[in-house]
Amino acid sequence: MDRTRRSALAGLAAVGAVGVAGCLGGAPLDSLAGDEAGDNDGSGADGPGGDGSGDDGSGDADDATGEGARPPTADTGYHVPYDADTLVAEALNGGVGKDGIPSIDDPSFRPIEEVNYAEGIPVFGVVRDGEAKAYPQQVLSHHEIVNDELGGEPVAVTYCPLTGTAQGFRRGDTTFGVSGQLVNSNLIMYDRGTDSWWPQMLATGIDGPMTGETLDEFRVVWTTADQWSERHPDSLVMTDDTGYVRRYESDPYGSYAPLGGYYARDGTVFPPLSSPDEGHPKSVVIGARTGTGAIAFDKRTLLADRVLTGSIGDGGADVVAVADSGLSTGYVYRNPDGLGVEPDGDAYRVEGEGGGVAAADLPLEPVLAFDAMWFAWAGFYPDTAFVGEHTGAGDGG
Repeated sequence: MDRTRRSALAGLAAVGAVGVAGCLGGAPLDSLAGDEAGDNDGSGADGPGGDGSGDDGSGDADDATGEGARPPTADTGYHVPYDADTLVAEALNGGVGKDGIPSIDDPSFRPIEEVNYAEGIPVFGVVRDGEAKAYPQQVLSHHEIVNDELGGEPVAVTYCPLTGTAQGFRRGDTTFGVSGQLVNSNLIMYDRGTDSWWPQMLATGIDGPMTGETLDEFRVVWTTADQWSERHPDSLVMTDDTGYVRRYESDPYGSYAPLGGYYARDGTVFPPLSSPDEGHPKSVVIGARTGTGAIAFDKRTLLADRVLTGSIGDGGADVVAVADSGLSTGYVYRNPDGLGVEPDGDAYRVEGEGGGVAAADLPLEPVLAFDAMWFAWAGFYPDTAFVGEHTGAGDGG
């Protein structure tokens, strides 16, 4: 459990001088190395990506509400190959204290049509109850969690830069914060109502009074600002008016457009729970899990082939994945009767009928899916099925 900063720094040294800040306390590698000698506890005033001014603005985690409140949970849990005690034992201190990476609890927005982003800039898009919002990756790489309201409901949109995962959760009357701990390189969130630990990718409690419960999760689309704006011209986009002083124009981990830094390298900062035999660790899969198993579709293969099929778990439940080229993403559905799904222009046709159906609206039962770096998915789900060709690093678009 207590492998803390020294082992983390050894991991960093292994991958080279990555300009890491977020999960590791807001300082470049050289500064972190110096902190180790100086026994910095990593909870410095600036947090991730800070500019050294110590000005954290008004965004104080102590202002968060919801003490005693429990986040909403799902009736059915996800497949988790590890028991909770093992995951807690494998957790590592990411180099910052609790809330050392501050969540955004009072986000600001503006119409996306008013913003000019460079081509290929990633955003995380969500539509709920007819309201569309986009959360820029370059802002969330400094905060990892934004506690927001969407469609009139309290939600949390979360992002882990080290595993390339963006996921949304209903939060009820509480808020989520960054625990400062990681497992399998993945962000461990905590809810401020019960102080339970929730690895983001698993969406399952592993420590605290909600251990074993499953968060109520919703789909977040990893796409680009221009694609989201074209699909949802009335969308709002979160601004960098967060209440914190950060260099939001610079992603402390690297860049997706063009690809560079941590996102392009073979190495990981922290050791994975297990390693796949094949594939680039930073290639992107669209992963889906049910109560019985997990499956990963190589994203680049899916975007090229448009339709892929596979099965999940011991029972071999059939699923089909389809690409949404307009957003550079994909959706996964249960397909127990093996219905034929084929492209129909930019949309799809199911069993030869009902042509022109959008990828997000096939008349099949959806399985929640999200983008993830291959090493992270395979680390949490060593028994996962894999479909497609192994491809290179990047966002899969």
